[in-house]
Amino acid sequence: MDLAEWVAMRRPRGDHESPKRTSLEEARVAETLKKGSRVTGAAREKLAADLKKKYDSGASIRALAEETGRSYGFVHRMLSESGVTLRGRGGATRGKKTASV
Repeated sequence: MDLAEWVAMRRPRGDHESPKRTSLEEARVAETLKKGSRVTGAAREKLAADLKKKYDSGASIRALAEETGRSYGFVHRMLSESGVTLRGRGGATRGKKTASV
């Protein structure tokens, strides 16, 4: 094992990092939509539809942002504009506790 392989093996991966893209379409979308470029017209509608489909299938906003090379806010806005009901954050809730008798 050479040094580069050892470093790659030892480097911790955070939960925010995902493995390589799984489809050619995802790679194509990321290549054509450079971060910060304006997305308008038919391209915007197609992107919104793709994001909506993937979000409804269970993908997180962060995962979609990373996959497309766009910001979390951009993906959130696109989903909101396309009428998606956004999921809650999950985790512990801080609502009133019910009285246990």
